[in-house]
Amino acid sequence: MSNSTNDLPQPRHRRRPSRVAAVVCAGVAVVAVVGAAAAVSLAGAKDAPPSTAVAPVAGTATAAVPSPASSSSSSAASSSASSSAAAKPAPSASASSRPATAQPVAKGGWIPVDQAAYKKQADAFKARKTDPVPAGVGDLPEFRADCKYSHRRADDPIVLPGLPGASHMHSFVGNKAVDAYTTAGDLTKFTASTCKPVVDHSAYWVPTLYDNATKKPVETTGFRVYYRSLRQNSKDIMPMPNGLRMVAGDAKKKVPTPRGAQGQFYCAFYGPGDLDGVARSTNGNWPICGEPATLHFMMQFPDCWDGKNLDSPNHKDHVKYGDEAGCPSSHPVRIPAITFDIQYGAKGTAAGYYLSSDPQGKSASSMHGDAFVMWDADAMNKRTKNCILQRKTCDNDGYYR
Repeated sequence: MSNSTNDLPQPRHRRRPSRVAAVVCAGVAVVAVVGAAAAVSLAGAKDAPPSTAVAPVAGTATAAVPSPASSSSSSAASSSASSSAAAKPAPSASASSRPATAQPVAKGGWIPVDQAAYKKQADAFKARKTDPVPAGVGDLPEFRADCKYSHRRADDPIVLPGLPGASHMHSFVGNKAVDAYTTAGDLTKFTASTCKPVVDHSAYWVPTLYDNATKKPVETTGFRVYYRSLRQNSKDIMPMPNGLRMVAGDAKKKVPTPRGAQGQFYCAFYGPGDLDGVARSTNGNWPICGEPATLHFMMQFPDCWDGKNLDSPNHKDHVKYGDEAGCPSSHPVRIPAITFDIQYGAKGTAAGYYLSSDPQGKSASSMHGDAFVMWDADAMNKRTKNCILQRKTCDNDGYYR
């Protein structure tokens, strides 16, 4: 199967469900199958996200994502503080020209935003005019990046900055230079990416999936990152600050994921079928998909920001989930909600799989994702205003017809 999400099979029929169930984009009919879908538990999250449907990787079905259970660039590039690595040793092979310079450490893990830089970005956003909307554009408030697999490393520049090899194995998409020492400044300097559009310099990663029978990695064959509004209006949306770091899910959660469980991988398909698979792995934790479905996982990040910090000690306290009433007073800035829609080139087997975050338990409950946001600031502003603020559907490059 091709690594490109644009090469995925197209649907054989057309149907337009309600807003919370599906979206029709650019002549591609997207069918939402409302049922048990992939959702992750958000460790330490005091506000669980609302139930919402999310649109799929092109050519795959969408499943409604239930509320997870709660458990434990350019002008604004300088709005990001550096990561908490105390010092960088010799540069890695992925960023061979990176200087080995000392990095300031934010006490307690809080990394403050550069308020002057973000104000400059916010002022530019407010002053920007929306572009004319061509006929036929959809009305779901979102834009996206389609990414390919980049590389694997036992690194995590958000959770374990400056500690190469200290993490379980991660599979990275997006910025190609990411390793344990990556800072926000590095994302603006080393901009080669596996994502489209190229103005997205962000890094995204998840624990590596392994085939339990062969012990070989199973890498993503489609990785779409949506930026969207989850609410019925978008009037207070603001662009994301560069350097924002977020973690969704709980790498330490190790509970079974039987048929119907939250936080499981699911089977994506068109038309009738079973999200939980036509069968299950021997341990019951993994679906076996019928034709033509393949394994998918969907992960939703918060949409409210405290307006002060790019990161927090647990990588979650600086962001929260809002609701239709708005964002909590502690996190008053509504930002686009990132959603990972991940496809794997696998259909499931009796032996099942395991994640690098839980090789013993071999369940899917430890699935989690990291987002280290870095866009060309004007591109972020343009998409947030055109696509989300005025509630129009956009693809990688703009309005989606």
